[in-house]
Amino acid sequence: MQRPKKENLITNTEAQTTGDGANRIIDSLQDAEKSGLEAVRRFLDTVNGVFPDTSADGGPRQKIIDSAFKMTEQLVGASNQLAQKIVKVSQSARGESLKVDRTSKK
Repeated sequence: MQRPKKENLITNTEAQTTGDGANRIIDSLQDAEKSGLEAVRRFLDTVNGVFPDTSADGGPRQKIIDSAFKMTEQLVGASNQLAQKIVKVSQSARGESLKVDRTSKK
């Protein structure tokens, strides 16, 4: 039975580490999204307490709620884009690092 080459073990470990880092970023993003949604829920509770729903079109109350949702969508979208860029840059940097390592071992 052949033993795996040392280079393969390092590469597998490095790939796992890179994957773990990406998973941590994704987990952090999900936590931030949950916190953002909870903040919007608390905000809506406050708006509902201050501005009772009395008009058919919602009036100023509805405008405030719609604006809060739009703001939340933009914030979550921006954090998603940031996380995607971080993962992409990390993967690219990791790939370049592996190329340099392989080249230097020859």
